[in-house]
Amino acid sequence: MKTQTLTFTAPYRVEIVERDLPPLSAQDVLVKTIVSAVSPGTEMLVYRGQCPKLRDSHDPFSSDISYPTAYGYACVGQVLETGKSVNLDLLGKMVFAFQPHASHFILHPSELILLPEGISAETAAFVPNMETAVGLAQDIVPLLGERGLVFGQGIVGLLATSLLAEFPLESLVTVDNFPRRREESLKAGANASLDPSAPGFGVQAQQALGGEKADFALEISGSPAALDEAIALTRFSGRIVVGSWYGEKRASLDLGGAFHRSRVQIVPSQVSAIRPELSGRWDKARRFGVAWQALARIRPEKWVTQRVDIHKAPEIYQMLDQNPQDAIQVLFDYV
Repeated sequence: MKTQTLTFTAPYRVEIVERDLPPLSAQDVLVKTIVSAVSPGTEMLVYRGQCPKLRDSHDPFSSDISYPTAYGYACVGQVLETGKSVNLDLLGKMVFAFQPHASHFILHPSELILLPEGISAETAAFVPNMETAVGLAQDIVPLLGERGLVFGQGIVGLLATSLLAEFPLESLVTVDNFPRRREESLKAGANASLDPSAPGFGVQAQQALGGEKADFALEISGSPAALDEAIALTRFSGRIVVGSWYGEKRASLDLGGAFHRSRVQIVPSQVSAIRPELSGRWDKARRFGVAWQALARIRPEKWVTQRVDIHKAPEIYQMLDQNPQDAIQVLFDYV
């Protein structure tokens, strides 16, 4: 059995590499991928060669990345074959796996997640980003009547906005450079969605928030400059949750003015770990359950802007690099 794997061979170079899969062991299963989702934030860092060299036991997907590398973590497929020691009930089941983009792969059943009833392959491909959005909401801890500000309305930003819109906030304002994403943000429940490059953006943001600065801000744009804007627009004793991973991009922050007396908290959020205060009651399985329920409510497949054959991957990554305004969520198909 051969598999075709999307491989980042060097910065700005992507190839589809065909190789033989090893024989199926008695304990493993063979999965044929139906669809996989591109995570443009992290994957573009890999594409551009902007991932820092780090080793993180909590995040094996982004540790010690070097070329050539297969990357990705959102594959949905069907079990084609089971090893001799595997329950035959798995045969033909639809499953999700944190697996690099590939047409076929072999994993132990413990590494697969069965799709809940009523969840399509297209919807299931969003579950890693929805889990991220759930974790962001848990790190924000929104309170009744608060004013919230979200920087970035890519797919994680839209998912987070959809969740935050379910809370009884006084106002929820989002920020993004691209008109299409701002339009989708309003549909997702934002009270206003603003262009950060517009003249008087800061004044507009406070007006949209109800004449005050934000009680909390979420920075999920991937732009270090947005973190500085978040600091300027968060009120005394407010909090900023940083969901972006900047890679090797540096953040230049104005910490010498109002920030020094503002008591604003800056909290990093990373999906590989549970917020420490919740870890006694929450684990990854419970958070995944919440993510599946949220997917069933929100149905994020409406944000798929491109669905293409895996062999078009080089053109897709070039588009995401040069014309990011043309995409929200890209899915790869496998024939």
